[in-house]
Amino acid sequence: MADYAFGNPEIVEEEVDILIIGGGMAACGTAVEIVQWADSDMKIKLVDKAAMARSGAVAQGLSAINTYMGDNDPADYVRMVRTDLMGIIREDLVYDVGRQVDSSVHLFEEWGLPMWKQPGEEGKKLTEGAKPVRTGKWQIMINGESYKWIVAEAAKKALGMENIEERIFVVKLINDKNDPERVAGAVGFSVRDHKVHVYKFKACLLVCGGAVNVFRPRSIGEGTGRAWYPVWNAGSTYAMAAEVGAELTMMENRFVPTRFKDGYGPVGAWFLLFKAKAYNGLDEDYSAKNADMLKQHNYSNHSKGHVMGTCLRNHLMLHEMREGLGPILMDTPSALAKLAETMTPKEIKHLEAEAWEDFLDMTISQCGVWAGENIEPDKEMSELMPTEPYLLGSHAGCAGIWVSGPTDLPGVPDDWSWGYRGMTTVKGLFTGGDGVGASGHKFSSGSFTEGRIAAKSMVQFVRDNKDWKPELDTPVSKLVEEIYQPVKTYLEHKDYTTAEDVNPHYITPKMLQFRLQKLMDEYVAGISTWYQTNGRLLGIAEKKLQMLKEDSLKMRAKDLHELLRAWENYHRILTAEAHMRHIQFREETRYPGYYYRADFLDLDDDNWRVFVNSKYNRATGEWTLRKVPYVQLIK
Repeated sequence: MADYAFGNPEIVEEEVDILIIGGGMAACGTAVEIVQWADSDMKIKLVDKAAMARSGAVAQGLSAINTYMGDNDPADYVRMVRTDLMGIIREDLVYDVGRQVDSSVHLFEEWGLPMWKQPGEEGKKLTEGAKPVRTGKWQIMINGESYKWIVAEAAKKALGMENIEERIFVVKLINDKNDPERVAGAVGFSVRDHKVHVYKFKACLLVCGGAVNVFRPRSIGEGTGRAWYPVWNAGSTYAMAAEVGAELTMMENRFVPTRFKDGYGPVGAWFLLFKAKAYNGLDEDYSAKNADMLKQHNYSNHSKGHVMGTCLRNHLMLHEMREGLGPILMDTPSALAKLAETMTPKEIKHLEAEAWEDFLDMTISQCGVWAGENIEPDKEMSELMPTEPYLLGSHAGCAGIWVSGPTDLPGVPDDWSWGYRGMTTVKGLFTGGDGVGASGHKFSSGSFTEGRIAAKSMVQFVRDNKDWKPELDTPVSKLVEEIYQPVKTYLEHKDYTTAEDVNPHYITPKMLQFRLQKLMDEYVAGISTWYQTNGRLLGIAEKKLQMLKEDSLKMRAKDLHELLRAWENYHRILTAEAHMRHIQFREETRYPGYYYRADFLDLDDDNWRVFVNSKYNRATGEWTLRKVPYVQLIK
């Protein structure tokens, strides 16, 4: 403790060929795949902020795999994703995942993940022609409470625990001293011991998930930490990539899931498997009632997919709530009763168990809300509510980083591929899962698949750069000083006041996060403004974010946990700024139901059916944004 008290942590330096940063599904996909392609003398290491068995968005489990082709055409998958994301996606990236994802799902089953099969086919595997139980065209049901545990076990076995370090939070990437367009290293700290870890590498995979707690959540008091997306995803992927010069794309996009109120329980299985319907407070089918709204707002141009876009379903719901016609209720009793009409008592019991298991597999808090409020879903309706916004690229959202795509698809623009699939615009920096922008609906299986794809690309990149030696552009001593600055701030000023949390010389990470959430909520289209903003509000947000960035340099850390929280906040702030500037730049409402530019409420395909890309200059703090033409590859 003495070394730590004087801000003098042990420094551990290491050089590898490939560093995998993260432990979620994409990282596991890379770990499983890379050992099959790497040369015997290649040194590969995986570093995870948490423990791989319960790391990433799948940590608590899942009740479905949402991307599985089966008999479907990957081209249809592209059409669905394009429709859901309002007509702007990188179709090359989406198609590439679609044509490869099934082999990943087959691996999961081989490793022991239980998958629901149609009656009479329970003993067969998907590879043997078994038909899965689908909740929709692309989703298959699983017993997934141990989904991540199973996948992580395979990844650990493949890579070897001697090549995996858990509980290390990588917080900064470092450019190469001789080539500023290249990444050469990373630095982080142990959340268990007083150590700073410095890595040099030829290539790295940055897969730390998306961003939660950028916006003020609906949950308050004891429930403040409750969110739909895992709270440890702090925008680290986007922030660290932006700081070393990677080009971001579609960061104006966000995901606002509609979920069971307060418990954040998922609604997909209830809508798709149990065929439940939702109504407003007058017991009206508001989706049917408001169908003309889609034409009125010119959203019908993008209605040629398989389902209505997720944001548009929100759009219809929010209209009812703004008009005072809430609450929005899911009719769970009628759905279960309808299904039970042709069932035996034993089958009915099984159905009721499935209704609960949908949450026990992945959102136990929803069962807690139902139990705590004496709600039985077969007897009483449950409220639905859109959540606070999340930034991600693997669910029904497409924020992320601009990456190199496949080279074998016809019609792909030359500047969409620069040699290594999954590499960002920074040489040697790869990403996958939530990190890949403009290509949502990957979900767990697609993120794992992107990790596998990146594995092969990184191996080839390392082979092509076998003689290159990384040199960090920043001295290690300066990196250590920067990482431990919140500790130094605390130690220097902690005795100034008798209450250590109230001090004019520093701010606690918790208080700074509250400031960020309030700012984003009120000015950048959060829940308190019904997801609405405008140019004037965004201008205020820009100034407030600048002040917040300045004040963030005064964050304190009284222990390793607060040091982790402080660095998560740095990442959140930069991610929030990227999001704000993209919304500011795109002068239209591309995603009604996710957010509204009240001063540009309509779609403007003539001017804005384009990608919005940005670059951040770490030295000056300035952002540069540009339009990139959208190209439709699949009709």
